[in-house]
Amino acid sequence: MTRGTCVIIAAMLTTTFDERRRLEQLPPVELADHQLNRLNALLGRILPHNRFYTERMTDIATPLSSLEQLNDLPFTFKDDLVNNPLGGDFASNVTFPIEQYVRFHRTSGTRGRPMVVLDTADDWQWWIDTWQFVFDAAELGPEDRVMLAFSFGPFIGFWSAHDAAIARGALVIPGGGLNTIGRLELIRSSRTSTLLCTPSYAMHMAEAAQDNQIDAAALDVRRIIVAGEPGGSIPSIRDRIGAAWNARVIDQGGASELGPWGYADPAGRGLYVNESEFIAEFLSVETGQAAGEGELSELVLTTLGRAGSPVIRYRTGDLVRPTWNVDGDNHFVLLDGGVLGRCDDMMIIRGVNVFPSSVEQILRSFPEVIEYRMTALRDGEMDALSVEIEDRLNAPERVAKELQLRLGLRVEVRAVEIGSLPRFETNGRRFVDRRREG
Repeated sequence: MTRGTCVIIAAMLTTTFDERRRLEQLPPVELADHQLNRLNALLGRILPHNRFYTERMTDIATPLSSLEQLNDLPFTFKDDLVNNPLGGDFASNVTFPIEQYVRFHRTSGTRGRPMVVLDTADDWQWWIDTWQFVFDAAELGPEDRVMLAFSFGPFIGFWSAHDAAIARGALVIPGGGLNTIGRLELIRSSRTSTLLCTPSYAMHMAEAAQDNQIDAAALDVRRIIVAGEPGGSIPSIRDRIGAAWNARVIDQGGASELGPWGYADPAGRGLYVNESEFIAEFLSVETGQAAGEGELSELVLTTLGRAGSPVIRYRTGDLVRPTWNVDGDNHFVLLDGGVLGRCDDMMIIRGVNVFPSSVEQILRSFPEVIEYRMTALRDGEMDALSVEIEDRLNAPERVAKELQLRLGLRVEVRAVEIGSLPRFETNGRRFVDRRREG
């Protein structure tokens, strides 16, 4: 079978809507059995071919007899994947010879050097199938016209969503190679019903539409799936995007190293972890031990269906609050509020834990604030925060007052010229961390 044939096969679905609902409704014991069987099948496939995990699991007897034995396995950190003995930018967790891989993608480089992540044809099929949980939550159907406002460079971004939407039978409209106005015109002329982009870019497109006398709310877009950064599960941001486009906003969680691990709760409470394809663990920020219900914790994930580039007990760095048994029809764990921030972005300002996403939620509650940038600084032995805003009212003091009211902190807020702050198509970089500069 040629590579070309593999790619064509990857545009099909191997799961059904009913099967996905069955997996969501598995009782906890049956879900644990499902995960254990999938994990053992993965280990049986990658060991001893995967040098990275073979060296880490020399003292581990497989197959595992219970999920509790997962605790005996070491964590995987992103820095582990970057240090590749093969050389170059390839991630170190590849299982097979390079000739068996058909997809080449690179991390965004938002945090450190970009890393090349590879997928086999089977891996890519897994991406496509896992995306269907996201599209189920969005109620995407073959009658929909899907625009992907994305550059389609080596960053993995919405490449997998593109193929997953095709496999679902929707009409897919790639928006690479166009500027914002060109994409808006294509959305209008194609009568796009579903838009996929980052939350930042959804707001930027709405801003550009307004500046060019285009009524975004009058277009045919009725559904916006957002990913790549916090926002889709933050009510003020979700409401602002929804109002600008007259559309429903659906969040999604994923990463190049992991795959599409999270999908929106229809009630808008946060993100479900797709526990049929990932094992989720939660480490308490306070103790470093297993977190309890609603406790602020770091999300740790193990992939169950990506043999070519597996990750086991991967420390995502994402801060979340897990909640169980919130919905009788879905037994997967719910992350209340979605991804709340990053472990390395958390600031402690005068004894208060502050996350950039918390500040953003407040800033986005002001419709006149077009864009912003936060800068974390070191003030003696303490963290400090300053905020720049593009504000149509040029009244930063009202924003500072609201931040003090809702965070209990005084934050410096300064108005800057409209259009002077950067805009982002992919992961936004509105948080500048200068605390380690001296």
